[in-house]
Amino acid sequence: MFSQTFSNSVKPLHSIIRTHQIRSFSRDPFPNKLQHYLYRANLIDSIRLSLRSTDPADLTTLLNHRLLDSFVLKNALRSSPSLSSAWSIFKSLRKINPHSPYETETLHAFATVLAKFHQSSHLKSLIALVHAGKFRHVHHFSFMNLMNLYATSGDFDSVLKTWQNEYISSKEEEKRCTESYNIVMQVYVSLGKDSEAVQTFDLMINDGRIPNSRTFTIMIEHLLKSGNLDAAMKVFETLPLMRVTRTLKHYSLLVEAFVDAQRFDQVKTLLSEMKSDGKFPSRRMLEPLKRMRDAGFEEETEEFLREMLPDERIKDISVHYSMDNPSDNEEDDDVNDDQVKLKPWLDPKALANSLKKWNSDTVIALEEANFVWTNLLVCKMLRNFRSHETAWSFFCWVAVQPGFTHDAYTIERMMAMLARNGQVELVDKLISKVRMEGIKLPFSTIRLIIDLYGVSKKPEAAIKVFRHDRTLCGGSVSGFNLMLLYSSLLRTLTKCKRNAEALETLEEMVSTGVSPDIQTFSGLMYHFALQGEIQTVQRLFSMVRQIGLEPDPYMLKLLVQAYCRCERSVLAFRVFQDMKDLNLIPDRETKELLVRSLWREEKRKEAAAVEESSYCEEEGNNNNGSVLRLALKGHVWNFSSTDITRVYNLYRNCILKTPNAIVF
Repeated sequence: MFSQTFSNSVKPLHSIIRTHQIRSFSRDPFPNKLQHYLYRANLIDSIRLSLRSTDPADLTTLLNHRLLDSFVLKNALRSSPSLSSAWSIFKSLRKINPHSPYETETLHAFATVLAKFHQSSHLKSLIALVHAGKFRHVHHFSFMNLMNLYATSGDFDSVLKTWQNEYISSKEEEKRCTESYNIVMQVYVSLGKDSEAVQTFDLMINDGRIPNSRTFTIMIEHLLKSGNLDAAMKVFETLPLMRVTRTLKHYSLLVEAFVDAQRFDQVKTLLSEMKSDGKFPSRRMLEPLKRMRDAGFEEETEEFLREMLPDERIKDISVHYSMDNPSDNEEDDDVNDDQVKLKPWLDPKALANSLKKWNSDTVIALEEANFVWTNLLVCKMLRNFRSHETAWSFFCWVAVQPGFTHDAYTIERMMAMLARNGQVELVDKLISKVRMEGIKLPFSTIRLIIDLYGVSKKPEAAIKVFRHDRTLCGGSVSGFNLMLLYSSLLRTLTKCKRNAEALETLEEMVSTGVSPDIQTFSGLMYHFALQGEIQTVQRLFSMVRQIGLEPDPYMLKLLVQAYCRCERSVLAFRVFQDMKDLNLIPDRETKELLVRSLWREEKRKEAAAVEESSYCEEEGNNNNGSVLRLALKGHVWNFSSTDITRVYNLYRNCILKTPNAIVF
């Protein structure tokens, strides 16, 4: 039904939008990109209001505007309050010009609207028409487009069917990114298929994909849904060990669950750590924190609730909003209660892109626009600037705007961009300002700066931050956090080929009682193995046992790979023998690399031994939980099979109620 309706009624439309997009002008109608953005935003707001009014003539007039383009249409469609209002846009366009072809952005945006309102049958019809080539100028939906659209629409069968079709195609293996596994895992959780959800996580690991923050969001949510609050908290606490970013969604889920359980001490801990991680409280936390305040915890919640209150300076737009004068609404104090009121449309990414040519004209236009600059908005802007010069100009300009003051969050964003681009003097300038004004930076900021100085190859600056500026996150640093800082510094030093200083820093770390974790040793050994410094690798390997750590299976796999790549296959073979003694067998990729290296160096006997041993072990011990099935290609400084095994076993045992452990 939808297929016929869409193809017949919109086929005459086969070209409605393009006419508006190809109109050329003898000159650019806007003096700068910012003015163009502001006009687009104004037009989008007018369409949003028109979609909520009862007069269709207003919408037709707006859609016939000479400056209508795919950007405006895409965002107007996504802002539609209902499916019928989105359809009204197409009907109005049909009246205006029935012969213009569709653009990819427009139809893909409409697909998003269909998914949003759970119109799965209509969505599948639209996708089928696009893939059948009914719209010449519209690109096909990608695998991930389809996965996301079907999941959003609630069509879980189509998600799993799309996944299965993709999974069995070996040619498309690299396209199966972590997010596709996440979507499947989420679908199984939503369907109540606990075993399949756990198996999908297991499959992700053994297919060599790296679990990300969203993976653990799904896992934490699944554990909370099943009543395993303490297990969810343990997973959350393990994330820093795996160098996985703890997101605001993690905090929101846990705060809500522990408030519901009236475990307020745990909530206080989460709020403290959220501040240390430099996270804004989300709107989802508002109601739980209000309940916590009502339970007598006013002091603990006051600051967070204050940050979550709507900014009264941001005025609503209403049906009286004028495209020619967007400030008209502000002068009208007697607004009818029945009027439609909306917050002004704003896209921080598009706004940031419009400011890339920072000059006096842009500054004047920005001041005349009368934006309400909140700390959250400034953070989003800084995240989306492509040039650190433009970001710094904006950062300095917004600092003197009425009603705005930079805080730890905005300073962190600016510092991160400057450090990534090696702007040491500007970072030092901000650090001096932070110290002078007594601003407390999140611990994550200090660590991030050290990491990013590795990207920009500024080892001296990283050492300075580690030595002199780490106290800016609030006095003394805990032992665990100090270990993370040392690890970041060591990683930066090796990136910058400062090998001697890296070893000195490691010795200092151990002598002060801070024990490196397995990931740190793995990263160092892998680095020095690739440099051909075999004696250093062996010394580091001995140090692992000396401080009471057991070699990690992933560490051994990395050593095999590193020795092979620096043409020391005999040493790789010895590590392989150690793995055999531990009843571990590396993944197929690592075994094949070892065999090729041994053959290349004419070590035929050893190569045959690897092939035969591997075959026997795989056939005979396939069900043995201690056999290494790890195929992950994660960063050597981040990943530990010990940590991922602990998390997996906790997740599996809580969800499936099975005590058996599995080792990756």
